Amino acid sequence: MLVGIDVGGTTTDAVLVEGKSVVKAAYVPTDHDNLLKCLLGALDELVKGVDTQKIERVVLSTTLITNMIAEGKTDPVALVLIPGPGTNPSDYNLGEACILDGAIDYRGREIDRLKESQIKEAASKISAQGLARVAVVGKFCQRNHAHEQKVAEIMRATLPGAKIELGHKVSGHLNFPRRAATTLLTVATKDKYKEFAQAMADALRQRKISAPVYILKADGGTLPLDSSVQMPVETIFSGPAASIMGVLALTPAGQTSVIVDIGGTTTDLALILSGKPLLSSKGAKVESLLTHVRAFAVKSVAIGGDSAVNVSGERMTVGPQRKGPAICMGGPWATPTDAMRVLGLTSVGDAAKAEKAMQEVANKLNCSPKEAAQKVVDVVVDKIVAEVGEMFKAWEQEPAYRIWEIMKKEKLEAQNVVGVGGGAPPLVPLVASRLGASAIVPDFARVANAIGAAVARPTITLNLHIDTERGEYIVAEDGLTGKVGDRKMTPEQAEKLARKLLDERAARLGIGEYSGEAEVTYSEVFNMIRGWSTVGRLLDIRMEIPAGLLASWRGC
Repeated sequence: MLVGIDVGGTTTDAVLVEGKSVVKAAYVPTDHDNLLKCLLGALDELVKGVDTQKIERVVLSTTLITNMIAEGKTDPVALVLIPGPGTNPSDYNLGEACILDGAIDYRGREIDRLKESQIKEAASKISAQGLARVAVVGKFCQRNHAHEQKVAEIMRATLPGAKIELGHKVSGHLNFPRRAATTLLTVATKDKYKEFAQAMADALRQRKISAPVYILKADGGTLPLDSSVQMPVETIFSGPAASIMGVLALTPAGQTSVIVDIGGTTTDLALILSGKPLLSSKGAKVESLLTHVRAFAVKSVAIGGDSAVNVSGERMTVGPQRKGPAICMGGPWATPTDAMRVLGLTSVGDAAKAEKAMQEVANKLNCSPKEAAQKVVDVVVDKIVAEVGEMFKAWEQEPAYRIWEIMKKEKLEAQNVVGVGGGAPPLVPLVASRLGASAIVPDFARVANAIGAAVARPTITLNLHIDTERGEYIVAEDGLTGKVGDRKMTPEQAEKLARKLLDERAARLGIGEYSGEAEVTYSEVFNMIRGWSTVGRLLDIRMEIPAGLLASWRGC
Protein backbone atom coordinates (compact mmCIF):
# COMPACT_ATOMS: atom_id res chain seq x y z
CA MET A 1 0.00 0.00 0.00
CA LEU A 2 1.24 3.45 -0.98
CA VAL A 3 -0.07 6.79 0.30
CA GLY A 4 0.10 10.02 -1.70
CA ILE A 5 -1.04 13.36 -0.28
CA ASP A 6 -1.15 16.56 -2.35
CA VAL A 7 -1.78 19.99 -0.82
CA GLY A 8 -3.59 22.01 -3.47
CA GLY A 9 -4.66 25.63 -3.41
CA THR A 10 -8.26 24.68 -2.59
CA THR A 11 -8.30 21.09 -1.35
CA THR A 12 -5.81 18.63 0.07
CA ASP A 13 -6.24 15.26 -1.63
CA ALA A 14 -5.02 11.88 -0.44
CA VAL A 15 -5.05 8.46 -2.09
CA LEU A 16 -4.31 4.93 -1.00
CA VAL A 17 -2.80 2.93 -3.87
CA GLU A 18 -2.44 -0.83 -4.00
CA GLY A 19 -0.87 -2.30 -7.14
CA LYS A 20 -2.25 -0.12 -9.92
CA SER A 21 -5.54 0.53 -8.19
CA VAL A 22 -6.69 3.51 -6.18
CA VAL A 23 -8.50 1.78 -3.34
CA LYS A 24 -9.48 4.88 -1.39
CA ALA A 25 -9.42 8.69 -1.69
CA ALA A 26 -9.99 11.53 0.77
CA TYR A 27 -10.36 15.29 0.48
CA VAL A 28 -10.20 18.12 3.00
CA PRO A 29 -10.22 21.91 2.47
CA THR A 30 -6.74 23.43 2.41
CA ASP A 31 -5.93 25.78 5.27
CA HIS A 32 -2.88 27.74 4.10
CA ASP A 33 -2.19 28.89 7.66
CA ASN A 34 -1.84 25.30 8.84
CA LEU A 35 -0.69 22.94 6.09
CA LEU A 36 0.31 20.26 8.59
CA LYS A 37 -3.29 20.14 9.83
CA CYS A 38 -4.50 19.65 6.23
CA LEU A 39 -2.04 16.85 5.55
CA LEU A 40 -2.92 15.02 8.73
CA GLY A 41 -6.65 15.61 8.27
CA ALA A 42 -6.53 14.04 4.80
CA LEU A 43 -4.36 11.20 6.09
CA ASP A 44 -6.68 10.44 9.02
CA GLU A 45 -9.67 10.33 6.69
CA LEU A 46 -7.77 8.05 4.32
CA VAL A 47 -6.59 5.45 6.84
CA LYS A 48 -9.88 4.97 8.69
CA GLY A 49 -10.40 1.21 8.86
CA VAL A 50 -6.99 0.53 7.24
CA ASP A 51 -4.22 -1.51 8.85
CA THR A 52 -1.52 1.16 8.89
CA GLN A 53 1.19 -1.48 9.27
CA LYS A 54 0.54 -2.44 5.64
CA ILE A 55 1.44 1.03 4.38
CA GLU A 56 4.85 0.78 2.70
CA ARG A 57 5.44 4.37 1.58
CA VAL A 58 4.05 7.85 2.21
CA VAL A 59 4.76 10.72 -0.20
CA LEU A 60 3.81 14.35 0.39
CA SER A 61 3.41 17.14 -2.13
CA THR A 62 3.25 20.41 -0.22
CA THR A 63 3.04 24.13 -0.95
CA LEU A 64 4.81 24.96 2.32
CA ILE A 65 7.93 26.55 0.79
CA THR A 66 6.00 28.23 -2.05
CA ASN A 67 3.58 29.82 0.40
CA MET A 68 6.31 30.81 2.84
CA ILE A 69 8.13 32.77 0.13
CA ALA A 70 5.01 34.22 -1.53
CA GLU A 71 3.58 35.42 1.79
CA GLY A 72 6.86 36.88 3.07
CA LYS A 73 7.03 34.46 6.00
CA THR A 74 10.65 33.39 5.51
CA ASP A 75 13.27 34.09 8.16
CA PRO A 76 15.46 37.22 7.72
CA VAL A 77 18.92 36.47 6.33
CA ALA A 78 22.17 38.45 6.03
CA LEU A 79 23.63 37.91 2.56
CA VAL A 80 27.42 38.06 2.26
CA LEU A 81 28.83 38.05 -1.27
CA ILE A 82 32.37 37.72 -2.65
CA PRO A 83 31.64 38.65 -6.28
CA GLY A 84 35.18 39.20 -7.56
CA PRO A 85 35.85 41.40 -10.60
CA GLY A 86 33.43 41.95 -13.47
CA THR A 87 30.14 41.64 -11.59
CA ASN A 88 27.72 44.11 -10.03
CA PRO A 89 25.74 42.47 -7.21
CA SER A 90 23.22 45.32 -7.21
CA ASP A 91 21.91 43.91 -10.51
CA TYR A 92 21.00 40.56 -8.92
CA ASN A 93 17.75 41.69 -7.24
CA LEU A 94 18.79 39.96 -4.00
CA GLY A 95 18.28 42.90 -1.67
CA GLU A 96 20.94 44.45 0.54
CA ALA A 97 24.18 42.46 0.77
CA CYS A 98 27.57 42.78 2.45
CA ILE A 99 30.18 42.86 -0.33
CA LEU A 100 33.67 41.51 0.42
CA ASP A 101 36.91 41.85 -1.53
CA GLY A 102 38.70 38.73 -2.68
CA ALA A 103 38.40 36.56 -5.79
CA ILE A 104 38.66 32.99 -7.10
CA ASP A 105 39.01 32.40 -10.86
CA TYR A 106 37.04 29.91 -12.99
CA ARG A 107 39.71 27.22 -12.43
CA GLY A 108 39.51 27.61 -8.65
CA ARG A 109 42.72 29.61 -8.21
CA GLU A 110 42.90 32.51 -5.77
CA ILE A 111 43.57 35.78 -7.62
CA ASP A 112 42.72 38.23 -4.84
CA ARG A 113 42.98 37.65 -1.09
CA LEU A 114 40.27 38.20 1.47
CA LYS A 115 40.62 41.07 3.96
CA GLU A 116 40.08 39.79 7.49
CA SER A 117 39.29 43.26 8.86
CA GLN A 118 36.57 43.66 6.24
CA ILE A 119 34.99 40.32 7.22
CA LYS A 120 34.97 41.29 10.91
CA GLU A 121 33.40 44.63 10.04
CA ALA A 122 30.64 42.85 8.06
CA ALA A 123 30.05 40.48 10.99
CA SER A 124 29.71 43.42 13.39
CA LYS A 125 27.19 45.04 11.07
CA ILE A 126 25.17 41.81 10.90
CA SER A 127 25.27 41.52 14.69
CA ALA A 128 24.04 45.10 15.07
CA GLN A 129 21.10 44.28 12.79
CA GLY A 130 20.17 41.39 15.08
CA LEU A 131 20.37 38.80 12.30
CA ALA A 132 21.07 35.19 13.26
CA ARG A 133 21.17 33.61 9.78
CA VAL A 134 23.89 34.25 7.21
CA ALA A 135 24.35 33.13 3.60
CA VAL A 136 27.96 33.32 2.35
CA VAL A 137 28.45 32.98 -1.40
CA GLY A 138 31.61 33.54 -3.44
CA LYS A 139 31.95 33.55 -7.20
CA PHE A 140 33.64 30.31 -8.35
CA CYS A 141 33.89 29.17 -4.72
CA GLN A 142 32.30 25.91 -5.80
CA ARG A 143 35.69 25.17 -7.38
CA ASN A 144 37.69 26.34 -4.37
CA HIS A 145 35.83 26.53 -1.05
CA ALA A 146 38.60 28.36 0.82
CA HIS A 147 37.12 31.87 0.75
CA GLU A 148 33.62 30.84 1.85
CA GLN A 149 35.07 28.66 4.61
CA LYS A 150 37.38 31.43 5.84
CA VAL A 151 34.52 33.95 5.98
CA ALA A 152 32.37 31.45 7.90
CA GLU A 153 35.19 30.72 10.34
CA ILE A 154 35.69 34.39 11.20
CA MET A 155 31.96 35.11 11.39
CA ARG A 156 31.28 32.18 13.71
CA ALA A 157 33.78 33.66 16.14
CA THR A 158 32.09 37.06 15.95
CA LEU A 159 28.49 35.78 15.73
CA PRO A 160 28.24 32.88 18.21
CA GLY A 161 25.16 30.76 17.55
CA ALA A 162 24.56 32.14 14.09
CA LYS A 163 23.39 29.71 11.40
CA ILE A 164 25.74 30.10 8.45
CA GLU A 165 25.12 28.47 5.06
CA LEU A 166 27.88 28.30 2.42
CA GLY A 167 27.01 28.62 -1.26
CA HIS A 168 29.18 25.70 -2.44
CA LYS A 169 27.27 23.30 -0.17
CA VAL A 170 23.91 24.40 -1.57
CA SER A 171 24.87 24.32 -5.25
CA GLY A 172 28.09 23.89 -7.17
CA HIS A 173 26.65 24.89 -10.54
CA LEU A 174 28.00 27.82 -12.51
CA ASN A 175 26.00 31.07 -12.47
CA PHE A 176 26.83 33.10 -9.40
CA PRO A 177 23.52 35.03 -9.08
CA ARG A 178 21.46 31.82 -9.16
CA ARG A 179 23.71 30.15 -6.61
CA ALA A 180 23.38 33.21 -4.36
CA ALA A 181 19.58 33.20 -4.71
CA THR A 182 19.37 29.47 -3.99
CA THR A 183 21.57 29.80 -0.90
CA LEU A 184 19.60 32.79 0.37
CA LEU A 185 16.28 30.94 0.02
CA THR A 186 17.73 27.80 1.63
CA VAL A 187 18.77 29.69 4.77
CA ALA A 188 15.51 31.64 4.85
CA THR A 189 13.30 28.52 4.81
CA LYS A 190 15.35 25.79 6.48
CA ASP A 191 14.32 26.26 10.12
CA LYS A 192 10.55 26.44 9.51
CA TYR A 193 10.75 23.53 7.08
CA LYS A 194 12.67 21.50 9.66
CA GLU A 195 9.91 22.17 12.21
CA PHE A 196 7.31 21.00 9.69
CA ALA A 197 9.25 17.84 8.83
CA GLN A 198 9.76 16.95 12.49
CA ALA A 199 6.11 17.56 13.33
CA MET A 200 5.05 15.40 10.37
CA ALA A 201 7.37 12.57 11.42
CA ASP A 202 6.08 12.74 15.00
CA ALA A 203 2.45 12.72 13.86
CA LEU A 204 3.00 9.64 11.69
CA ARG A 205 4.61 7.79 14.58
CA GLN A 206 1.60 8.64 16.75
CA ARG A 207 -0.59 7.09 14.06
CA LYS A 208 1.58 3.96 14.09
CA ILE A 209 2.70 4.52 10.50
CA SER A 210 6.29 3.33 10.31
CA ALA A 211 6.64 3.45 6.51
CA PRO A 212 9.36 5.68 5.02
CA VAL A 213 8.14 9.21 4.28
CA TYR A 214 9.15 11.13 1.18
CA ILE A 215 8.59 14.62 -0.18
CA LEU A 216 7.98 15.36 -3.86
CA LYS A 217 10.53 17.71 -5.44
CA ALA A 218 10.12 20.26 -8.23
CA ASP A 219 11.67 17.83 -10.75
CA GLY A 220 9.08 15.12 -10.07
CA GLY A 221 11.37 12.99 -7.93
CA THR A 222 11.00 12.02 -4.31
CA LEU A 223 13.43 12.50 -1.46
CA PRO A 224 13.27 11.10 2.09
CA LEU A 225 11.66 13.69 4.34
CA ASP A 226 14.59 13.76 6.76
CA SER A 227 17.11 14.26 3.93
CA SER A 228 15.04 17.07 2.41
CA VAL A 229 15.65 19.23 5.49
CA GLN A 230 19.09 20.08 4.05
CA MET A 231 17.58 21.30 0.77
CA PRO A 232 14.06 22.64 1.47
CA VAL A 233 13.84 24.76 -1.68
CA GLU A 234 13.98 21.55 -3.75
CA THR A 235 10.35 21.04 -2.70
CA ILE A 236 9.06 24.27 -4.23
CA PHE A 237 6.54 23.74 -7.04
CA SER A 238 5.95 20.16 -5.93
CA GLY A 239 2.25 20.69 -6.73
CA PRO A 240 2.77 21.19 -10.49
CA ALA A 241 5.32 18.34 -10.41
CA ALA A 242 2.67 16.10 -8.84
CA SER A 243 0.23 16.78 -11.68
CA ILE A 244 2.87 15.84 -14.26
CA MET A 245 3.72 12.61 -12.45
CA GLY A 246 0.00 11.89 -12.14
CA VAL A 247 -0.44 12.22 -15.91
CA LEU A 248 2.54 9.91 -16.47
CA ALA A 249 0.90 7.38 -14.18
CA LEU A 250 -2.58 7.59 -15.70
CA THR A 251 -1.84 7.74 -19.45
CA PRO A 252 -0.06 5.32 -21.83
CA ALA A 253 3.74 5.49 -21.83
CA GLY A 254 5.61 7.52 -24.44
CA GLN A 255 2.89 10.06 -25.25
CA THR A 256 3.40 13.74 -26.09
CA SER A 257 0.86 15.84 -24.24
CA VAL A 258 0.05 19.29 -22.94
CA ILE A 259 -1.04 19.01 -19.31
CA VAL A 260 -3.78 21.29 -18.00
CA ASP A 261 -4.30 20.88 -14.25
CA ILE A 262 -7.39 22.88 -13.28
CA GLY A 263 -7.81 23.31 -9.56
CA GLY A 264 -10.00 25.59 -7.53
CA THR A 265 -7.50 28.45 -7.35
CA THR A 266 -4.99 27.99 -10.19
CA THR A 267 -4.45 26.16 -13.45
CA ASP A 268 -1.00 24.60 -13.97
CA LEU A 269 0.37 24.06 -17.48
CA ALA A 270 3.15 21.61 -18.38
CA LEU A 271 4.47 19.55 -21.29
CA ILE A 272 5.45 15.90 -21.77
CA LEU A 273 7.55 15.06 -24.84
CA SER A 274 7.48 11.40 -25.88
CA GLY A 275 6.88 10.36 -22.30
CA LYS A 276 9.48 12.69 -20.75
CA PRO A 277 8.43 15.81 -18.83
CA LEU A 278 10.12 18.97 -20.08
CA LEU A 279 12.59 20.41 -17.56
CA SER A 280 13.35 24.12 -17.30
CA SER A 281 16.94 24.79 -18.33
CA LYS A 282 17.01 27.88 -16.12
CA GLY A 283 15.84 26.17 -12.95
CA ALA A 284 12.88 27.14 -10.81
CA LYS A 285 11.93 30.82 -10.80
CA VAL A 286 10.88 31.88 -7.30
CA GLU A 287 9.12 35.23 -7.37
CA SER A 288 11.68 37.32 -9.32
CA LEU A 289 14.65 35.06 -8.52
CA LEU A 290 16.12 32.39 -10.78
CA THR A 291 17.55 29.49 -8.80
CA HIS A 292 19.54 26.30 -9.32
CA VAL A 293 16.57 24.16 -8.25
CA ARG A 294 15.81 21.58 -10.96
CA ALA A 295 12.19 21.99 -11.96
CA PHE A 296 9.78 21.15 -14.73
CA ALA A 297 8.97 23.90 -17.23
CA VAL A 298 5.57 24.79 -15.77
CA LYS A 299 3.40 27.84 -15.33
CA SER A 300 0.66 28.51 -12.81
CA VAL A 301 -2.21 30.68 -14.04
CA ALA A 302 -4.43 32.38 -11.45
CA ILE A 303 -7.73 30.97 -12.68
CA GLY A 304 -9.69 27.93 -11.49
CA GLY A 305 -13.07 26.56 -10.62
CA ASP A 306 -13.43 28.81 -7.57
CA SER A 307 -12.09 32.03 -9.11
CA ALA A 308 -14.27 35.03 -8.32
CA VAL A 309 -16.49 36.35 -11.13
CA ASN A 310 -16.66 40.16 -11.20
CA VAL A 311 -18.65 42.50 -13.44
CA SER A 312 -17.75 46.16 -13.90
CA GLY A 313 -19.97 47.96 -16.38
CA GLU A 314 -20.20 45.68 -19.40
CA ARG A 315 -16.86 44.01 -18.65
CA MET A 316 -16.66 40.68 -16.86
CA THR A 317 -13.48 39.23 -15.35
CA VAL A 318 -12.76 35.87 -13.73
CA GLY A 319 -10.03 35.72 -11.09
CA PRO A 320 -7.30 36.07 -10.05
CA GLN A 321 -8.89 36.29 -6.59
CA ARG A 322 -10.61 33.38 -4.88
CA LYS A 323 -13.11 34.46 -2.24
CA GLY A 324 -14.11 30.99 -1.13
CA PRO A 325 -15.99 28.02 -2.56
CA ALA A 326 -18.62 28.40 -5.26
CA ILE A 327 -22.05 29.61 -4.17
CA CYS A 328 -23.48 26.22 -5.16
CA MET A 329 -21.05 24.69 -2.65
CA GLY A 330 -22.02 27.08 0.14
CA GLY A 331 -19.57 29.84 -0.70
CA PRO A 332 -20.08 33.62 -0.83
CA TRP A 333 -19.27 34.52 -4.45
CA ALA A 334 -20.17 33.51 -8.00
CA THR A 335 -17.55 31.29 -9.67
CA PRO A 336 -16.97 29.23 -12.84
CA THR A 337 -18.17 26.17 -10.90
CA ASP A 338 -21.57 27.84 -10.52
CA ALA A 339 -21.57 28.61 -14.25
CA MET A 340 -20.72 25.02 -15.16
CA ARG A 341 -23.49 23.77 -12.85
CA VAL A 342 -26.04 25.96 -14.64
CA LEU A 343 -24.84 24.74 -18.04
CA GLY A 344 -25.02 21.10 -16.98
CA LEU A 345 -21.27 20.63 -17.39
CA THR A 346 -20.96 19.38 -13.81
CA SER A 347 -23.28 17.88 -11.23
CA VAL A 348 -21.49 19.15 -8.11
CA GLY A 349 -23.26 21.49 -5.73
CA ASP A 350 -26.79 22.80 -5.40
CA ALA A 351 -28.39 23.62 -8.78
CA ALA A 352 -30.74 26.23 -7.31
CA LYS A 353 -27.90 28.09 -5.61
CA ALA A 354 -25.87 28.00 -8.85
CA GLU A 355 -28.86 29.46 -10.74
CA LYS A 356 -29.13 32.24 -8.16
CA ALA A 357 -25.40 32.99 -8.48
CA MET A 358 -25.64 33.30 -12.27
CA GLN A 359 -28.81 35.38 -11.97
CA GLU A 360 -26.81 37.98 -10.01
CA VAL A 361 -24.19 38.04 -12.79
CA ALA A 362 -26.90 38.11 -15.48
CA ASN A 363 -28.61 41.12 -13.91
CA LYS A 364 -25.40 43.12 -14.34
CA LEU A 365 -24.89 41.94 -17.93
CA ASN A 366 -28.55 42.29 -19.00
CA CYS A 367 -28.85 38.67 -20.12
CA SER A 368 -30.27 35.36 -18.93
CA PRO A 369 -28.54 33.25 -16.25
CA LYS A 370 -27.65 30.64 -18.87
CA GLU A 371 -26.12 33.27 -21.16
CA ALA A 372 -24.17 34.68 -18.21
CA ALA A 373 -22.92 31.18 -17.35
CA GLN A 374 -21.76 30.67 -20.92
CA LYS A 375 -19.91 33.99 -20.85
CA VAL A 376 -18.12 32.95 -17.64
CA VAL A 377 -17.04 29.60 -19.10
CA ASP A 378 -15.91 31.32 -22.32
CA VAL A 379 -13.70 33.71 -20.35
CA VAL A 380 -12.08 30.81 -18.47
CA VAL A 381 -11.46 28.80 -21.66
CA ASP A 382 -10.13 31.89 -23.49
CA LYS A 383 -7.69 32.54 -20.66
CA ILE A 384 -6.38 28.97 -20.54
CA VAL A 385 -6.05 28.73 -24.35
CA ALA A 386 -4.14 32.03 -24.46
CA GLU A 387 -1.82 30.89 -21.68
CA VAL A 388 -1.14 27.57 -23.46
CA GLY A 389 -0.19 29.58 -26.55
CA GLU A 390 2.22 31.71 -24.53
CA MET A 391 3.72 28.64 -22.91
CA PHE A 392 4.40 27.08 -26.32
CA LYS A 393 6.58 30.10 -27.09
CA ALA A 394 8.47 29.56 -23.82
CA TRP A 395 8.74 25.78 -24.27
CA GLU A 396 10.19 26.21 -27.75
CA GLN A 397 13.17 28.05 -26.22
CA GLU A 398 14.12 25.10 -24.04
CA PRO A 399 17.15 23.11 -25.29
CA ALA A 400 15.43 19.79 -24.52
CA TYR A 401 12.50 20.81 -26.70
CA ARG A 402 14.79 21.81 -29.58
CA ILE A 403 16.60 18.48 -29.42
CA TRP A 404 13.25 16.64 -29.42
CA GLU A 405 12.14 18.69 -32.43
CA ILE A 406 15.30 17.78 -34.36
CA MET A 407 15.09 14.09 -33.46
CA LYS A 408 11.39 13.85 -34.33
CA LYS A 409 11.73 16.09 -37.43
CA GLU A 410 8.47 17.77 -36.60
CA LYS A 411 7.21 20.89 -34.90
CA LEU A 412 5.20 20.33 -31.77
CA GLU A 413 1.51 21.08 -31.80
CA ALA A 414 -1.05 20.44 -29.11
CA GLN A 415 -2.05 16.92 -30.22
CA ASN A 416 -3.27 15.75 -26.81
CA VAL A 417 -4.52 17.94 -23.99
CA VAL A 418 -4.59 15.87 -20.81
CA GLY A 419 -6.76 17.31 -18.08
CA VAL A 420 -6.45 16.62 -14.37
CA GLY A 421 -7.79 18.34 -11.29
CA GLY A 422 -11.36 18.95 -10.19
CA GLY A 423 -12.17 21.36 -13.03
CA ALA A 424 -10.74 19.18 -15.82
CA PRO A 425 -13.73 17.01 -16.89
CA PRO A 426 -15.99 19.91 -18.00
CA LEU A 427 -13.35 22.41 -19.15
CA VAL A 428 -10.52 20.47 -20.80
CA PRO A 429 -12.64 19.21 -23.73
CA LEU A 430 -13.52 22.85 -24.47
CA VAL A 431 -9.84 23.89 -24.27
CA ALA A 432 -8.76 20.99 -26.48
CA SER A 433 -11.41 21.80 -29.07
CA ARG A 434 -10.16 25.38 -29.29
CA LEU A 435 -6.61 24.10 -29.77
CA GLY A 436 -7.65 21.53 -32.38
CA ALA A 437 -6.42 18.73 -30.14
CA SER A 438 -7.75 15.54 -28.58
CA ALA A 439 -8.99 15.84 -25.01
CA ILE A 440 -7.97 13.17 -22.51
CA VAL A 441 -9.42 13.19 -19.00
CA PRO A 442 -8.15 9.99 -17.36
CA ASP A 443 -9.87 8.03 -14.64
CA PHE A 444 -9.08 9.47 -11.19
CA ALA A 445 -8.32 12.86 -12.81
CA ARG A 446 -9.47 14.66 -9.68
CA VAL A 447 -6.83 12.97 -7.51
CA ALA A 448 -4.13 12.67 -10.20
CA ASN A 449 -1.71 14.83 -8.20
CA ALA A 450 -1.95 12.61 -5.14
CA ILE A 451 -1.50 9.53 -7.34
CA GLY A 452 1.53 11.12 -9.00
CA ALA A 453 3.09 11.75 -5.60
CA ALA A 454 2.36 8.20 -4.40
CA VAL A 455 4.04 6.44 -7.33
CA ALA A 456 6.89 8.84 -8.22
CA ARG A 457 10.34 7.33 -7.81
CA PRO A 458 13.34 9.20 -6.39
CA THR A 459 15.42 11.37 -8.72
CA ILE A 460 19.00 12.41 -8.28
CA THR A 461 21.44 14.38 -10.44
CA LEU A 462 25.20 14.54 -10.19
CA ASN A 463 27.32 17.01 -12.16
CA LEU A 464 31.01 16.19 -12.01
CA HIS A 465 33.72 18.65 -13.08
CA ILE A 466 37.29 17.31 -13.35
CA ASP A 467 40.42 19.40 -13.86
CA THR A 468 43.23 16.89 -14.45
CA GLU A 469 45.97 19.55 -14.62
CA ARG A 470 45.13 20.59 -11.07
CA GLY A 471 44.41 16.97 -10.16
CA GLU A 472 40.99 17.77 -8.68
CA TYR A 473 37.32 17.02 -9.14
CA ILE A 474 34.20 18.65 -7.69
CA VAL A 475 30.57 17.54 -7.46
CA ALA A 476 28.30 20.48 -8.21
CA GLU A 477 25.35 19.36 -6.10
CA ASP A 478 27.04 19.36 -2.70
CA GLY A 479 30.52 20.81 -3.20
CA LEU A 480 32.28 17.48 -2.61
CA THR A 481 35.90 17.59 -3.82
CA GLY A 482 38.58 14.98 -4.39
CA LYS A 483 41.86 14.21 -6.15
CA VAL A 484 42.56 12.58 -9.51
CA GLY A 485 46.01 11.41 -10.59
CA ASP A 486 45.72 10.76 -14.34
CA ARG A 487 46.23 13.89 -16.47
CA LYS A 488 44.94 12.01 -19.53
CA MET A 489 41.77 10.70 -17.93
CA THR A 490 39.32 9.51 -20.59
CA PRO A 491 35.58 10.30 -20.70
CA GLU A 492 34.93 6.62 -19.93
CA GLN A 493 37.03 6.84 -16.77
CA ALA A 494 35.27 10.08 -15.81
CA GLU A 495 31.87 8.45 -16.26
CA LYS A 496 32.95 5.53 -14.09
CA LEU A 497 34.00 7.99 -11.35
CA ALA A 498 30.70 9.86 -11.73
CA ARG A 499 28.72 6.65 -11.28
CA LYS A 500 30.70 5.77 -8.14
CA LEU A 501 30.08 9.23 -6.69
CA LEU A 502 26.39 9.11 -7.59
CA ASP A 503 26.04 5.73 -5.87
CA GLU A 504 27.63 7.18 -2.74
CA ARG A 505 25.45 10.31 -2.80
CA ALA A 506 22.30 8.26 -3.33
CA ALA A 507 23.23 6.09 -0.36
CA ARG A 508 23.74 9.19 1.83
CA LEU A 509 20.30 10.46 0.83
CA GLY A 510 18.65 7.12 1.57
CA ILE A 511 17.77 6.23 -2.03
CA GLY A 512 20.69 3.93 -2.87
CA GLU A 513 18.39 1.19 -4.21
CA TYR A 514 17.55 3.39 -7.22
CA SER A 515 21.06 4.46 -8.23
CA GLY A 516 21.35 1.57 -10.70
CA GLU A 517 18.82 3.40 -12.90
CA ALA A 518 21.13 6.39 -13.38
CA GLU A 519 22.22 7.30 -16.90
CA VAL A 520 24.78 9.65 -18.42
CA THR A 521 22.96 12.63 -19.96
CA TYR A 522 25.95 14.87 -20.76
CA SER A 523 29.65 14.28 -21.35
CA GLU A 524 32.26 16.77 -22.58
CA VAL A 525 36.07 16.89 -22.61
CA PHE A 526 38.30 19.89 -23.30
CA ASN A 527 42.04 19.40 -23.81
CA MET A 528 44.35 22.07 -22.41
CA ILE A 529 47.36 22.63 -24.69
CA ARG A 530 50.57 24.48 -23.95
CA GLY A 531 53.21 24.59 -26.64
CA TRP A 532 52.80 21.30 -28.45
CA SER A 533 51.71 19.19 -25.47
CA THR A 534 48.46 18.35 -23.69
CA VAL A 535 48.96 19.45 -20.11
CA GLY A 536 45.58 18.38 -18.81
CA ARG A 537 41.90 17.98 -19.46
CA LEU A 538 38.66 19.55 -18.27
CA LEU A 539 35.91 16.92 -18.17
CA ASP A 540 32.25 17.52 -17.36
CA ILE A 541 29.87 14.62 -16.76
CA ARG A 542 26.21 14.69 -15.79
CA MET A 543 24.47 11.58 -14.49
CA GLU A 544 20.89 11.39 -13.36
CA ILE A 545 18.02 9.21 -12.34
CA PRO A 546 15.31 11.00 -14.34
CA ALA A 547 11.74 11.48 -13.20
CA GLY A 548 9.73 8.30 -13.50
CA LEU A 549 7.36 5.91 -11.81
CA LEU A 550 7.98 3.16 -9.29
CA ALA A 551 8.55 -0.23 -10.89
CA SER A 552 5.58 -1.62 -8.96
CA TRP A 553 3.28 0.77 -10.84
CA ARG A 554 4.98 0.50 -14.24
CA GLY A 555 4.91 -3.28 -14.07
CA CYS A 556 1.17 -3.61 -13.50
